[in-house]
Amino acid sequence: MIRAGRVELLSPPRIRLVETVLPELSPAHRAAVDRRWEEAVRANPALFDGPVAALTGLERDGRDALVLSWARATYRHRALRELPDAPVCSSLFVSVAQPSEDGRLLVGRMAASTAAPGRWQLPGGSVEPPDEGVELDVDGLRRHAARELAEETGSATPAGALRLWLTTRGAGGGVGVVFLAPPSSGRELRERYARLVSTETGEGREPEFDQIELVRPQAGAAGLEGPCVDHLEPVLGRYANASA
Repeated sequence: MIRAGRVELLSPPRIRLVETVLPELSPAHRAAVDRRWEEAVRANPALFDGPVAALTGLERDGRDALVLSWARATYRHRALRELPDAPVCSSLFVSVAQPSEDGRLLVGRMAASTAAPGRWQLPGGSVEPPDEGVELDVDGLRRHAARELAEETGSATPAGALRLWLTTRGAGGGVGVVFLAPPSSGRELRERYARLVSTETGEGREPEFDQIELVRPQAGAAGLEGPCVDHLEPVLGRYANASA
């Protein structure tokens, strides 16, 4: 385990996911969750209370594996992270470190219609639960990561080409599973994104990323204007060290 400020970077060779039940909410907590969700929707009517896999626990299984416990929830349950004495319910998400052939990494800025407008991050998103009775495993996370990469950047990288790289745990308890994609030319990455933007806007939709950049990991996120997810700087640093 490596600590980077308030963010932990973990590099387990194995991850096991265990489905649990969302903790029972008190009437006060349920009312507070609903009230905060209504306030969020008034501020951003594009928000959708869709299904999400909420992290309910993280522990070690020996020295070479992590056990991630998760439960079926919806986006409104994210408010539990801000409520005192609320049950543990953190975010579980996937990200993709997409390098260019010259060693830069692709990052994107979230559009105004998203839940985190203006925030820079790696391509990725919250994990959605599988159908009832279907097990969530690393292959499922890998497929979800490939889909997020395609939807946000226009990439055609197949899920099988993504390699499990590391896991992050942020100050708020949210856990991200990061996959590493094969290098691609910077020109091709920009052209694919431009085609995606053209298609999305032509069909009346706003792309999830309103801008992408290829950043040099050695420089960190210093050149990006605006807020970044808390794990971006440590992940860039890890990639820079691995490439040195």
